[in-house]
Amino acid sequence: MHIEVDIGRQILVIHHDDGSQEGFPVSTARNGPGERAGSEQTPRGWHVVRARIGAGQPPGAVFVGRRPTGEIWSPALAARHPGRDWILTRILWLSGLEPGRNRLGEVDTMRRFIYIHGCPDPEPLGIPGSHGCIRMRNHDVIRVFDAVPAGTRVWIHE
Repeated sequence: MHIEVDIGRQILVIHHDDGSQEGFPVSTARNGPGERAGSEQTPRGWHVVRARIGAGQPPGAVFVGRRPTGEIWSPALAARHPGRDWILTRILWLSGLEPGRNRLGEVDTMRRFIYIHGCPDPEPLGIPGSHGCIRMRNHDVIRVFDAVPAGTRVWIHE
């Protein structure tokens, strides 16, 4: 099993061991693909799901610093926190597997805090818009979270 994220098509696909596939719309970085720290770009290459965060949290649960705040996203909450980069429901924290490309030094995916995570329902998917992470609908990120264990490989490409 592995996950594929196609930046050009803005889709995440789970490739199951039995040959079946499940596809989900995503939103990758507004600034396009790239690996450098501070770039707000989505890193390419082979990664691994290093940590799974948020099991059992309700859809829309708000995370700050990878910890649930106890809040549930709503338009009223969003109005009180304009400009916040919402990380909701579940987090799959990625770590690069390719030293010099997406691991270690100025290109380290994990140190950049690159996740697959839920986002507010009004956020558009299918077009780049994130700060580097891979955003998904909350019900979709729950499905992916439940399907993939830590250690699952993730291939991100254009």
